[in-house]
Amino acid sequence: MALGQALREARPAALTRVRLPRAGQAVLLALPRGITRLRRSPPPDGVALVGLAALCLLSTAGGAAFGFGILPPSLQVLPLLGGGLLLQRRSMRVLTALVAACLAFDVSDSGVSVVPVGTLLVLAVTAGISYEFARSREETGLSGSSGDTFVVELRQRLQRQGELPPLPHGWQGEAVLSPAGGGPFAGDFVVSALAGEGRRLELALVDVSGKGVDAGTRALLLSGALGGLLGSVTPDGFLPAANRYLDRQSWEEGFATAVHLVVDLVDGHFSVESAGHPPVALFDAGSGRWELLPAEGTALGLLPEVTYEAVTGRLEHGDALLLYTDGLVEVSGRDLSVGIDKLLGEAERLVPRGFRGGGRALVDRVSSDGSDDRGLVLVWRD
Repeated sequence: MALGQALREARPAALTRVRLPRAGQAVLLALPRGITRLRRSPPPDGVALVGLAALCLLSTAGGAAFGFGILPPSLQVLPLLGGGLLLQRRSMRVLTALVAACLAFDVSDSGVSVVPVGTLLVLAVTAGISYEFARSREETGLSGSSGDTFVVELRQRLQRQGELPPLPHGWQGEAVLSPAGGGPFAGDFVVSALAGEGRRLELALVDVSGKGVDAGTRALLLSGALGGLLGSVTPDGFLPAANRYLDRQSWEEGFATAVHLVVDLVDGHFSVESAGHPPVALFDAGSGRWELLPAEGTALGLLPEVTYEAVTGRLEHGDALLLYTDGLVEVSGRDLSVGIDKLLGEAERLVPRGFRGGGRALVDRVSSDGSDDRGLVLVWRD
């Protein structure tokens, strides 16, 4: 139910469709950054019902004509499965009734032995599961295969949202998000934007409580809200505004950790604010060492009003900042500092060859079992 609610609330903002007038039933999807994509729309409910009904009748007619040894009544499982994927509840009931009528015809035409009890049981269970699947899809407002299309688009948009914007010459950045167990959604996400006419990079790495799909529904809503705040409020007002928004949601697991980074892409000055997040690591090219910045603060959503203090500094040429979530460094039964030391040890190995591609390398080397969502952002100055 949480996923259905999240999809219903996110649908208007997440996807814009324009129906083309010609045949082929393509859907023009308005994507971010001026990118457009054509995708075939699923068949209408009525068309799908006619096609599945025809399959049902042809199976019965073929069995009667060529023998039920070649085309057995158990083939009726195919239109039932198709109905679960494509039909709404009302059409699914019509299809189920038609399948029952075809089975009754088989029995009356060739006797009870042609439809064993086991076959009837399998068909009944298949019909029940397919109907429940159709009901679940219809409750989300995404009945039929359009539900899959919509979820895929949401996942792709979340992935694109996690990409950092193109940075000016002399600056590089990478963002890596890896859901727990390789799932499609994660509780970790990144929002970023260029502000001040491209002079300033603002980004936030957020870790919503929970992991996988459970946290993904909340991350879906929160990422849209924080993406709208980023660059729209002053840098020192971003985390307080995010905290007030999260506090108003009254979620059962209603908290999140976040780190907010602002970098002046002209002179290299930066500021870091943390809301219960693991400490940001700074690489000083002059000393050749990584150090942890002492930014601390209360996690989002725990208190109605919270203030955050920023840690400031300046990135010189060759310096880098490393932001990460606790899923990358936290292991049950082990102190968090041990995981951070391991991460920084692997980060030191990037220095001789450069940081390009280092984000993915760090996630692959450091995360032990992938049982938690992992997020990492690496920003450096050439």
